[in-house]
Amino acid sequence: QVQLVESGGGLVQTGGSLRLSCVASGLIFQDHYMAWFRQAPGRNPSFVGGISPHGDSTVYEDSLKGRFTISRDNAKNTVYLQMNDLKPEDTAVYFCAAERLAYYRLASQYDYRGQGTQVTVSS
Repeated sequence: QVQLVESGGGLVQTGGSLRLSCVASGLIFQDHYMAWFRQAPGRNPSFVGGISPHGDSTVYEDSLKGRFTISRDNAKNTVYLQMNDLKPEDTAVYFCAAERLAYYRLASQYDYRGQGTQVTVSS
């Protein structure tokens, strides 16, 4: 059974930083593209960014470039999302997703997704 478990969310002030983690099990992690999405209340999930199976390529939502960084450690079956200079509009549930074929910007196109971790940025 495939599981993706996120952690690292919490409450942070504007300008602060958080590092989210997503640990995968039940799949061949190094064969999968990994992505991060976020979902604010009442809205559809939006693509944050993704990383290739061996970590040599990343893509980001344009508006988040420079503040957010995705990395992975295949030895630990873990993908990370480093978030800096956080703003109130970054408040959302963040979840990771796994897919063998490519990056996709729609969460529904991913084979697997986690339950998410709440990030709240206070003003």
